Amino acid sequence: MVENPLGVANMKRITLVVAMIVLTLVVPSPAAAQNRYIVRTTGGLSSVLNLCNLLQCQVQGGLDGQVGQTFLVTGSNNLLANLVNGTVRLLESLLGIVSIEADRLLPIPQAPLPSIPSGLYDSAPVNYYGTIVWHGYADQPAAQIIRLQDTQNGFGIAGTGIVAVIDTGVDVNHPVLYPVMLQGYDFTRNQPGASEWLDVPGYQNGYVDTGAQNQQPGYVQQSTAAVLDQSTAAVLDGKDYTAFGHGTMTSGLIHLIAPRTKILPLKAFSSNGTGYLSNIVAALYYAVQHNANVVNMSFDLTSSSPSLNQAVTYANKAGVVLVAAAGNESTSAPVYPAALDGFVVGIASTSNYDTLSSFSNYGAVDVWIAAPGEDIVSTFPGGTYASASGTSFSSPMVAGTVALMLSAAEQPVNQSQAAKALANAQKLTPNLNNGRLNVYQAVASWVSTGSR
Repeated sequence: MVENPLGVANMKRITLVVAMIVLTLVVPSPAAAQNRYIVRTTGGLSSVLNLCNLLQCQVQGGLDGQVGQTFLVTGSNNLLANLVNGTVRLLESLLGIVSIEADRLLPIPQAPLPSIPSGLYDSAPVNYYGTIVWHGYADQPAAQIIRLQDTQNGFGIAGTGIVAVIDTGVDVNHPVLYPVMLQGYDFTRNQPGASEWLDVPGYQNGYVDTGAQNQQPGYVQQSTAAVLDQSTAAVLDGKDYTAFGHGTMTSGLIHLIAPRTKILPLKAFSSNGTGYLSNIVAALYYAVQHNANVVNMSFDLTSSSPSLNQAVTYANKAGVVLVAAAGNESTSAPVYPAALDGFVVGIASTSNYDTLSSFSNYGAVDVWIAAPGEDIVSTFPGGTYASASGTSFSSPMVAGTVALMLSAAEQPVNQSQAAKALANAQKLTPNLNNGRLNVYQAVASWVSTGSR
C-alpha cells in the first residue's frame, strides 16, 4: 500500500476542493471506454496516485524514466476530461499537478505516391563502409546534391555517437543496418526491441527476401515503392501497413549520411501510421537517458503539447540535438515539434532540382533548412530497398549530418551550435529560411568556428 504523505486532514481538504472544481466544470457524461491522459506533476508518483484516488483513475506508469514527473493515466469516467481544459492551479498548489493533457493518437505524415527512381533498378553491389549495399542507394541524386561524398572523403569522417529514431521501428536484421543497430525499445508493446515485423502477423521473426534483387520494383502501399517478392508485397498492401517500413527507411538515410553512427530505434508508431503522444514523449526521455546525441523525429502535431514541450526542453538541457520533419501539408502554419524554434531544427523537403517540394511545409516558423525529400532511396524491411517522398526523409539526412559533425570535431555539439552550423546551407528561396542542406559547408563551419 502507498502511504499518504499529505495526511488525513489535507486529503479531506483536497477531496473537497477537487469535487468543487469538477462540479464547476462540465457535468460528466456517461462512462465511456478507457480514456488516456498525460499528467505532469512536481509531486512525484504519490501526488498522481492521490489524484487518481479522488477521480477514480489508474496510473499506468511513468513516461520520463528517472525524472519521475510525467505519467500516463487512464480512466473510464470523464472527471479527468473535465480538468484537461479547466484550471489545474489549485491542484498544483495542493497536489503538485502541473498539467493534465489528453493523450492523442497521432498520424505519421503521408506524402504523394513517388515515382519509381532509377536507383531501385540499380542493384549493383558496392562496399559502403564495410557492408554491401546497392549502388542506387549509395550514389543516389540526393547524396550528390548535399555533397555527402565530398564531406566524408574531405574530412575523413563517417559519423560517431548515437542517433535515436522515434518512428515505426526497424528491420533489426537488415544486413545494411544490423552492424550499427542498438536494441532500442518498443513503446507500443512496452518491451525491449523495436522490430517493425512484430506488426505483421506471421512475420514476427522477420523476413529476408534473398531474391529481392531479381524482382521488379512496384508500389506496395499508398506512399512507398519497394523491391519485394509478390507474396510479401501482397501482405503489406493494405490499410494496416500504410507506414510499414517508414522507420527502416529513416534509419537507412541516417546510415547513408553517417555510416559509423549507432542507431537507437524507438518504436512509438504502429505500421498503420498512428502512435500515441504518450509513446512519443516516453521515447524522447528514453533517448536522452540512453545516451543519444541526436534524435530524429519524422512526424508532426498540428497543435502544441505541454508534455512534449517539456520533454524537448529536457533533451536540450542534456545537450541532445533534436531534428524534426516540417510536415507534408503544403502550408506555413506551425506544426510541432518543428515549430519549437531554438529547441528543434525543422526540415522541409526539396526536389532533386533544388525546388521546394509541392507537398512540403514552408516558412521560417517550421523550417530551419531543407533537404532532398523526393524519390529518396533507402533501406526497407526484408533486406531490400524502397523509394518514398516526404519531409520524413529529409529530416534524417540532417540528423545524420549532425552525427558527422560529432566525428569531425570529436567533441559534443549542442542544439544552438548544430543549428548555427547547419544554417551554412545553399540559399534557395526565402520560404526555406536558411536554404537547402549542404553537408560540406555545415561540417566545415563546425570545424572552423563552432567547435572552438
